[in-house]
Amino acid sequence: MQEQLFSVEFFPPKTAEGADKLRVVRQKLAALHPAYFSVTFGAGGSTQSGTRDTVLEIRAEGMQAAPHLSCIGRTREELRDLIIEYKSHGIKQLVALRGDLPSGFGAGGFSSGQFSYANELIEFIRAETGDWFHIEAAAYPEMHPQAKSPQDDLKNFVRKIKAGANSAITQYFYNTDAYFRFVDETRKLGVDVPIVAGIMPITNYTQLMRFSEMCGAEIPRWVKLKLASFGDDTESIRAFGLDVVAALCDQLLKGGAPGLHFYSLNQAAPTMAILQRLGLAQSN
Repeated sequence: MQEQLFSVEFFPPKTAEGADKLRVVRQKLAALHPAYFSVTFGAGGSTQSGTRDTVLEIRAEGMQAAPHLSCIGRTREELRDLIIEYKSHGIKQLVALRGDLPSGFGAGGFSSGQFSYANELIEFIRAETGDWFHIEAAAYPEMHPQAKSPQDDLKNFVRKIKAGANSAITQYFYNTDAYFRFVDETRKLGVDVPIVAGIMPITNYTQLMRFSEMCGAEIPRWVKLKLASFGDDTESIRAFGLDVVAALCDQLLKGGAPGLHFYSLNQAAPTMAILQRLGLAQSN
């Protein structure tokens, strides 16, 4: 893939069966040589132990692992202990996020001892560990759902980069214009870090609509109508989804995107099918 890399995101399994399944998925995807596997962090840090355990297991398997780190609901001491533990295990990459509030808490539900924004977390990581970690920040080509305006969202993104983020991963999208416009606008504001495109394979119409409503990702009308027309025909949904997402990835890479970050939902087949379609599924 030359300078263009791909990476894969997992969520921490909640059961022993889920952990076993994820090990099989990782083994399949590891054969394709991703740059790293990232592991998500639940609302308010609700999956902290699961995130840590999964990340350390990935490292023990010889793969690069990037834990997500959320500042909402965590004290400085908790965050310091966690990043020091990751450093002690040779983890070199973090995905630093504000994170989501746990259910039942309002925006003012935490004490002033907590960080409120991702740029504050990034500054803290840099102050505690210097340049040890490669820090990934989040980017939103179609605007963060809680941002006041696209301009405010861009300013928030720039703050994260100036705080010390090395690169960024976008929320998933299906409109390449949104991505390229976002990159162009950040470049005009002095941002020169790689902005990797987040990719969500399409395998389940209902699930995709639910996720997209939560995160603010737009599904193009023609894609939505086509998916809806398949009803419960999962085979047709997956075949069409593969066509749509593989074409999206191809346009992104040809247009200069530095890499692809796959939201795998702990499945191997959809990501592998896209990489194979792109001619990037070279294992040895």
